[in-house]
Amino acid sequence: MNSIAPETPVLMTKSAAERVQVLVAGEGNPALMLRLAISGGGCSGFSYGFSLDADATTDDKVFEFHGSKLVIDETSLDLLKGSQIDYVDDIMAASFRITNPNATSTCGCGTSFAV
Repeated sequence: MNSIAPETPVLMTKSAAERVQVLVAGEGNPALMLRLAISGGGCSGFSYGFSLDADATTDDKVFEFHGSKLVIDETSLDLLKGSQIDYVDDIMAASFRITNPNATSTCGCGTSFAV
């Protein structure tokens, strides 16, 4: 597994980190990290994907925020530089939300974007 990256081209809020800790505890595997990956598709061109992963590859960067780990592959990281990952629980939904300064447009649901 890669070591934790010293630079932080992305940020994770305390709310998001706390939600990751809840999810990891629910799975019973303290080695799990939140994986954020971008794939082609979605109504705006690219879509965000979240999963829990215990492994990091040589192409991954691992970041730690408020006691939670975030893993992002290098290709996705290029599209995420300057982004903030938050967790919001409001009347509309409870979900991870990304504020991505590289996105020129986003879809209404906020899960896909264009650059």
